[in-house]
Amino acid sequence: MLRAAGLGVVAGAVGTAVLTVAERTEMAMTGREPSTVPGQVGARLAGRDIESNSALVDRLNPAVHWGHGIGMGAVRGLLSASGLGSTAATLAYYPIVFGGDAALYRTLGIAPAPWGWTRTELATDLFGKGVLAFATSAAYIALDRRV
Repeated sequence: MLRAAGLGVVAGAVGTAVLTVAERTEMAMTGREPSTVPGQVGARLAGRDIESNSALVDRLNPAVHWGHGIGMGAVRGLLSASGLGSTAATLAYYPIVFGGDAALYRTLGIAPAPWGWTRTELATDLFGKGVLAFATSAAYIALDRRV
């Protein structure tokens, strides 16, 4: 379990790097502004009001983005350690990433449930979570075979 979680952490870093590049590419193509949701999550978890602490949200944004992706990599590793094969673990991981984040955003009062999002918001989030899930999974599978 420890080995799987450790490999997952490394895979999560790789997946987050791929996600970061994909998001920057998508923003350049669409003109979308960067999301501040990771920073909002961090501020809310620290007990701060996100409306009056925009500087804190901005400071926390990259740290929470990277910390979340890396931490979720450990979850991907544990899915493999549970006995799921590579394909099953990958397919299980994507809804865990998307659903967990959507539930967290709603619980913290950052966003409504996904069915209340615009089509663009939903598509952007599904794309981003998909990139993270599949890049992390691919990195985990490659690392697991090498180490």
